[in-house]
Amino acid sequence: MSSPSFAELGVPTDLTRVLDAAGITVPTPIQAATLPDSLAGRDVLGRGRTGSGKSYAFLLPLVARLAASGRTPRAGKPRALVLAPTRELVNQLHEALVPLAKVHGFTMQTVFGGVGQGPQVAGLKRGADVVLACPGRLEDLIKQGHCRLDDIEVTVLDEADHMADLGFLPAVRRLLDATPKDSQRLLFSATLDNAIDVLVRRYLTKPVTHQADSAQSPVVQMDHHVLRLSREHRVPVLVDLTSAPGRTVIFTRTKHGAKALARQLNKSGVPSVELHGNLSQNARTRNMDAFHSGKASTLVATDIAARGIHVDDVALVVHADPPAEHKAYLHRSGRTARAGASGTVITLMTPDQERDVRDLTKAAGIKPTITRLDTVSHPVLAELAPGERVLVPGGIIVEAPRPASGSTSGSGGGARAGGGGRNRRRSGAGAAPSGGQSRQGGGQGGRGQAKQGPQKSSGGQGGRSRSGSGQSASGGGSHGAAKFSAGMR
Repeated sequence: MSSPSFAELGVPTDLTRVLDAAGITVPTPIQAATLPDSLAGRDVLGRGRTGSGKSYAFLLPLVARLAASGRTPRAGKPRALVLAPTRELVNQLHEALVPLAKVHGFTMQTVFGGVGQGPQVAGLKRGADVVLACPGRLEDLIKQGHCRLDDIEVTVLDEADHMADLGFLPAVRRLLDATPKDSQRLLFSATLDNAIDVLVRRYLTKPVTHQADSAQSPVVQMDHHVLRLSREHRVPVLVDLTSAPGRTVIFTRTKHGAKALARQLNKSGVPSVELHGNLSQNARTRNMDAFHSGKASTLVATDIAARGIHVDDVALVVHADPPAEHKAYLHRSGRTARAGASGTVITLMTPDQERDVRDLTKAAGIKPTITRLDTVSHPVLAELAPGERVLVPGGIIVEAPRPASGSTSGSGGGARAGGGGRNRRRSGAGAAPSGGQSRQGGGQGGRGQAKQGPQKSSGGQGGRSRSGSGQSASGGGSHGAAKFSAGMR
């Protein structure tokens, strides 16, 4: 049985044209399940795993509802509110909303901490149809008298369970109390625990519940592997995996570990950026822009990126440090195999972590393939990350823009410049178009423009011999594995 089209689900023609232009033509299961009810104005509780396409499941009905009412926003009184747990997710939702809102000329304002509030206050005073916000900063602006929620027609809670984990639910309740009781409310969450159930019973009126898949189950398109290796082999193995074609997200347990590993990967020739709580908002944005555009092929992150960060064509997720519990494993792993694409998840396991990893995978409901690595040139590495290895001397340095180039408005979520760098894709990692970004490459080592003259090595050999350069490289064996390991504690 074929899936219904967006038009058949009730999405207005002007919005389906936007989706068509972005190459989004087939609704995901969560979109197909929820759109008929949300477009009809009902309160909806949508449950779906990370990467299931929840964003369009609520952005489409939000825009359709505002267009149908035809009202004009008043100063400091937005018409729609989208709450999300992190600045990164707010910016990504803004980016996805831009082409949809443009159809009707709707204005938007992002609101989050970590940046000056001046541009946000100015945007609210001008009148914003849609406010996309983190709860804390929005509450601050409301207390200062810059915003009221009396005119809200529809409220969306995205990643509600993550907001609960971060302790935002008291603020979320206060914000919902400030919205009209007869306004539409859409709540989307990967899990439904007691805290979320309280929100549903208190704020959603006769909600229609849809679950596209089991919130805790692993994605069938994911291949799960565990590599048992000694601690001194961790960095060389990571260099080999990340120098293959395809985007990679690596998770570490600590902020210092993420910073140290990104530095070591760049030193070894893998263009890498970091993402963790110690970075300023501007630094986070610059690093994510580099990863989105392909200038950086590897993102090294703490669990801050385990939810809400959407990048097309992430072929590989590596747990350099196994997470503490199975929910974190599933959310981390959800950075790949998104929207029907396939992906590979690798966990690095030292001998002393064997019991913990076994318990973790059992709780996550997966049966990974376990391989013992006695050497960094093990053939399984080429199987997990196929393609020609390419190293770029010096990696990548993401620099802050010069002050003379002008400052940003603080609204975030602007359209991203595409192309450049090492835009890589492994075979089998399908593309899920988002925001109209186009991808090139694929096949063996489709890297686009590798800066500073990429140095190539035979696949699966850890980048140890670079052809065409007359140079030899250690492939990361002598660049401080002990230092990285110490940084993980």
